[in-house]
Amino acid sequence: MISDFIAFAAKWDQLFNEGDVAKLENLYDTEATVVPAGGAPAKGPAEIGQFFMDVRSKGLTRHEIAVHSCIERGGVAVAIGTWSLSGGDQKFGGNWVNVLGRDGDTWKIILHTWN
Repeated sequence: MISDFIAFAAKWDQLFNEGDVAKLENLYDTEATVVPAGGAPAKGPAEIGQFFMDVRSKGLTRHEIAVHSCIERGGVAVAIGTWSLSGGDQKFGGNWVNVLGRDGDTWKIILHTWN
């Protein structure tokens, strides 16, 4: 179970690190929201993709998620862990939470937040 979300997080990191925002957007539900620490929420895959393109444009191009635990109830899961983001001499990190919902045989992010 947790291995599914570790693989999902690794795919998220890979797509972000490669700058493949179009594929990154596909990991989000059509009604998804990203709530960044201290920032305005981004809603829907296109707005979320633009948010992460803006992050990359600031030179922050290396992201890594570590999934520490996961709770699944029916078609909803909550994955909890830590994250780090870096580029050049900049480095950030903290706690991370994804709420995911089943979309057929795959998972889609419904809520993505961190501090």
